[in-house]
Amino acid sequence: MSKYDDIINLPHPVSKKHKPMSSYNRAAQFAPFAALVGYDEVIKETGRTTADEIELGEDQINDINNKLFYLSNNKENLVNVTFFEKDKYKKGGAYLSIIGKIKKIDLDNGTIIFEDKNKILIKNIIEINIV
Repeated sequence: MSKYDDIINLPHPVSKKHKPMSSYNRAAQFAPFAALVGYDEVIKETGRTTADEIELGEDQINDINNKLFYLSNNKENLVNVTFFEKDKYKKGGAYLSIIGKIKKIDLDNGTIIFEDKNKILIKNIIEINIV
């Protein structure tokens, strides 16, 4: 005779006070959960790399200034502008390019405004190519 012979063949107990739980709710009891909310995002952010900002030489700065002067009088040209954009959360940033036509070169605010309303700070430009 084993330890549980007295109860092994009894029917499953059914409560007279509570209705049975749905299969969906029973399954939810055993679903995995995140003990540390946001931990996965922190790990991904820590692993994300950024680029360091390049410091331009005098020749490169003069080349950009000459092209800006030319483009201020020839706005019909299509240009490819490469610039550095600082990261909002970490040190460094990313190099991005915009191809388009310049609407306005605003020297007072130090920006270039494209026809599609994109804005770039002139101080962040590292290269301008006229397409």
